Amino acid sequence: MYAIIVDGGKQYKVREGQEVTIDFRDAQGGDKVTFDRVLATSDGASIKIGQPTLAGASVTAEIVDVVQGPKLTVQKFRRRKNSKRKTGHRQIHSVVKISKISV
Repeated sequence: MYAIIVDGGKQYKVREGQEVTIDFRDAQGGDKVTFDRVLATSDGASIKIGQPTLAGASVTAEIVDVVQGPKLTVQKFRRRKNSKRKTGHRQIHSVVKISKISV
């Protein structure tokens, strides 16, 4: 069984027991998270598609860890002005483990 959920403007295809990296949530490891915006679910034989979301469907997950993404280099350069700037950025993400998909 899988579900397609929306979180932070992004869509994720999730299954029970799967670990997914989502945008940062201000919560500690072990906290429960519920995703109410479920676009579609499938159990292998049938598919339920919402318009735009399924009423009463939800996905429950548990926060496993908070991690940092890869370092991105940001360079700013103004030609003929002797102006250069180089900085870096690492985005913070939350890793969640999907525990239950309820329809």
